[in-house]
Amino acid sequence: MSENNCSRECGFNSDNACVQTNKVYGSCKDKECLENLRVYLTACGQNLVNNASSVKARKVEVIWISTDVEPVAFNRGYYTVDLRFYFKVSLDVYCGVCKPTPIEGIAVYDKKVVLFGSEGNAKIFSSKYRENDFDIALWQKNNLPVAQVEVVDPIILDLKVVEPREKCCCICCCDVSSIPPSICGLFDETFVDDDDNRKVLITLGLFSIVRLEREVQLVIPVDSFCIPECDCTPDNDNSPCDLFERISFPVDEFFPPEKCSFNSNDTRGCK
Repeated sequence: MSENNCSRECGFNSDNACVQTNKVYGSCKDKECLENLRVYLTACGQNLVNNASSVKARKVEVIWISTDVEPVAFNRGYYTVDLRFYFKVSLDVYCGVCKPTPIEGIAVYDKKVVLFGSEGNAKIFSSKYRENDFDIALWQKNNLPVAQVEVVDPIILDLKVVEPREKCCCICCCDVSSIPPSICGLFDETFVDDDDNRKVLITLGLFSIVRLEREVQLVIPVDSFCIPECDCTPDNDNSPCDLFERISFPVDEFFPPEKCSFNSNDTRGCK
């Protein structure tokens, strides 16, 4: 009987365990079409665009998202999450019959969401263990909500070039002077913003998930420890033929799969 009590107290073969983890208090997902985002270019890139016969978008990737969490007045437990997305835009510039010249620019998009993040502002103090010496006191923390943003690189939907002084409905969330130096440092030159230049506008499709999390202690059901079952011993067989023998025959390369093998929910194209 005492052995069973000891097992429960020590956490072995018990049904529950207390863990410290991040709990999601509020979350939302979004599917957005970002129309006519202004693409800021460097001086060299802008000069190429001014003399280009055509400009095409090759790739867009998210390089940074800044977040700011603030409580909502008169609405207990709710917070606004201000997001600023920075997109690195890779373009191909065509001038005459020459091969395209690759250039890079940056686009910025602002977004705000309101999520439940609960209440509480506990101060947390912790230490780092050192054997036979005084422990290191770590910096004070708190359990205020933390914003987590998940995003995939956007889909390029459209790109157009607007002539100087031409009226456009572009989304300009900031000017070049407000772009952080850490972001500007990813590019070879500084960005320019002049009304006498052509403007590159891009339309993107963006999928994102925003969460508000707090660090809490939870009691969860457990079974046992997750001991790895795979062996880390590397394969010492250096024979290339033996390695090739383990590769499956690429049937799909020789016999392209039928339409029924693809996702039936995809409604793009003709049926």
